[in-house]
Amino acid sequence: MAADTDPDRYAFVVASNRLPVDRVVDEDGNEGWRHSPGGLVTALEPVMRANDGAWVGWVGQPDVEVAPFDNEGIHIVPVPLSADDVEEYYEGFSNDTLWPLYHDVIEHPSYHRDWWNAYKRVNERFATQIAEIVEQDGVVWVQDYQLQLLPALLRAKRPDLTIGFFNHIPFPPVGIYAQLPWRAQILDGLLGADVIGFQRQDDAADFLRAVRHIKGYTTKGSTIDVPVDDPAAPRSRKGITVRHVEARHFPISIDAESFEEIAHRPEVQARAREIRESLGNPTTVLLGVDRLDYTKGIRHRIKAFGELVEDGRIAVEDATLVQVASPSRERVDTYAALRDEIELTVGRINGDLGVIGHQPIAYLHHGYPREEMVALYLAADIMLVTALRDGMNLVAKEYVAARFDNDGVLILSEFAGAADELKQAVIVNPHDIGALKDSIQRAIEMPRRERSTRMRALRKRVRDNDVARWSRSFLEALDRHAPRGSRIDPSDDGGERHREAEDDGMSIFDQDAQKARAAEDTREARGA
Repeated sequence: MAADTDPDRYAFVVASNRLPVDRVVDEDGNEGWRHSPGGLVTALEPVMRANDGAWVGWVGQPDVEVAPFDNEGIHIVPVPLSADDVEEYYEGFSNDTLWPLYHDVIEHPSYHRDWWNAYKRVNERFATQIAEIVEQDGVVWVQDYQLQLLPALLRAKRPDLTIGFFNHIPFPPVGIYAQLPWRAQILDGLLGADVIGFQRQDDAADFLRAVRHIKGYTTKGSTIDVPVDDPAAPRSRKGITVRHVEARHFPISIDAESFEEIAHRPEVQARAREIRESLGNPTTVLLGVDRLDYTKGIRHRIKAFGELVEDGRIAVEDATLVQVASPSRERVDTYAALRDEIELTVGRINGDLGVIGHQPIAYLHHGYPREEMVALYLAADIMLVTALRDGMNLVAKEYVAARFDNDGVLILSEFAGAADELKQAVIVNPHDIGALKDSIQRAIEMPRRERSTRMRALRKRVRDNDVARWSRSFLEALDRHAPRGSRIDPSDDGGERHREAEDDGMSIFDQDAQKARAAEDTREARGA
């Protein structure tokens, strides 16, 4: 895609609630920026450089206004949020309304009109900023649930744009989604995009059902006919002019190669041995790594492990559960209450079942750098990913990528998006404490040969379908909607490496996408 001659306008724009950099201020008051290590940034960096891209988002701190700047080759365009915006749009509507609603109402959502008005206000602010900086016939890729109104707002301001949206969290069944007072407005916002991506096939199907039931629009396979007032637009079978919107799943992944590279470092392997030694060299180390969130199933995991020790099925000296629970949304009351509950439970189990020199659970309420996380992955014999509901859960893929030794067992919730791909994991229903206990014991007793067979298959899956393939697949779908002459360059630095993994000209990911589209077509034909 050719760059615009105006240096303040960009051919490709990514919009997300948070920027890919964190603002830091040293002791002397000097401001600087630290690059965020997330997989999304890793996936999009080469694409943005190839297309003269800019990233629009909030700096993460209220009442901070920063002029646009460049950071490590990416154009950064900050959108300011006031303290009221953060309280109402972010902590309120995004995280106390949409988050619990989209995660199957594990906690009850709160519905407040003031929060909804703030959500509209902030999405409009993003739209205004982006409309001013994207070039003619440019491409905008909107990320996640905080900005669901943005695609339609952008289309109203800039109908020349090609717009994509990716939902990183689940999309709920229509019976749950229908509870939202502003359900139609959110759908209208999303349908402003040309391509809407979801983590799982079921999420895409739930969205298509919501569009049919709430908006009454026609869908066929993954295509939605959105009525438009444009005589030049194509006509549907009903004779009305429509715009075709594509909605399907694009499961996100990680930079698998970087995790394996870190795991091969001698100092990281030495740190893994130190971790086991500091735990008393138990026979089995179990690991949970999560944000402290009620969707992650931390309470269920701790309960199951505690009961195994209490029942005598695991000797307290033989096993340790390491639970890393990084701080999350601590100003939201539900999260503060969850932290209190988990810490009380851990204290009770350690007090009741611990012995001198050994505690059953090592609980850590803070985050760690990537190198320390990889050392933990190498130290852990069993990885517990027992989310009650999760869009993907990349921790599961990180553990697999780090285990170059082809050892370790992944216990994975069937309600995490990763379960669709990582079928050689031990799949569990985390609500079934008895079955979860049995799965943990099975993992502890699993023979080395079976562990290796499972891990080899898991690693092939993660390597073949990494985050670069995810971004390229979405952008190629979006490119098919772009006007002629405004093509996206979805190139990435590892393209040849990924293509080598293809089987008979079609990757596992592509085969799954093809099967998913065929299955959805069949359901539509049957009137499902």
